[in-house]
Amino acid sequence: MEVVIVPDATAGGELIAEAIAALLSRKPDALLGVATGSTPLPIYQALTAKVRSGAVDASRARICQLDEYVGLPAGHPESYRSVVLREVIEPLGLSEKSFMGPDGSAEDVQAACEAYDKALTEAGGVDLQLLGIGTDGHIGFNEPCSSLASRTRIKTLTEQTRIDNARFFDDDIAQVPRHVITQGIGTILESRHPVLLATGEGKADAVARTVEGPVASVVPASALQLHPHATVVVDEAAASKLKLADYFRATYAAKPQWQGL
Repeated sequence: MEVVIVPDATAGGELIAEAIAALLSRKPDALLGVATGSTPLPIYQALTAKVRSGAVDASRARICQLDEYVGLPAGHPESYRSVVLREVIEPLGLSEKSFMGPDGSAEDVQAACEAYDKALTEAGGVDLQLLGIGTDGHIGFNEPCSSLASRTRIKTLTEQTRIDNARFFDDDIAQVPRHVITQGIGTILESRHPVLLATGEGKADAVARTVEGPVASVVPASALQLHPHATVVVDEAAASKLKLADYFRATYAAKPQWQGL
């Protein structure tokens, strides 16, 4: 696991956008896994700026969802499909044909989970999967004690996650769905390059447990330690509880430029 400490969220977004740009130059039809929430917005803003300036050609890129709420009506503004269309697909000038995600409104949710997991494999696998991290260490919606071998499936959200997400629902937790479809930890670990961005002091404990703690299902993000090419990008605040922060800074400073992220 590579840990990169950056000054702030803007710098983290720019760094990851550069990695995506490099990927698209090598593989124009790369499959990019995207996350929702406020944390990845600097990535999408930086990538959009590169596309609009002509520095990056994303016209053949494919986009896939990490997770989705169950039971929100089609077109609901806070469904993750709507969020991805609004924050990623449209700004990058892509069409919905380039986008794939699970059907959170399906009558048979289990079948929808299995179909999406299969679709990711048939698409050739995810080349770069963006991840955020919850205050309890969850990635995607793999809540604490999720199986480290889990596949795309339905999950019940913890009360803390619903509280954290209420800000997207007029601060009304009653509006936040209790169930979601999420790529499983095993599914996420099949991506070629998982990249986690964490910003803010509120994520510092989760980051420290993910990076320096044992691999344990109680901290789902710690499973990234098992991946041969996982990158964790954190701002100074999120890195504040890392015991090896100075080592991570020195390692990244000495990294050959040609390696990229």
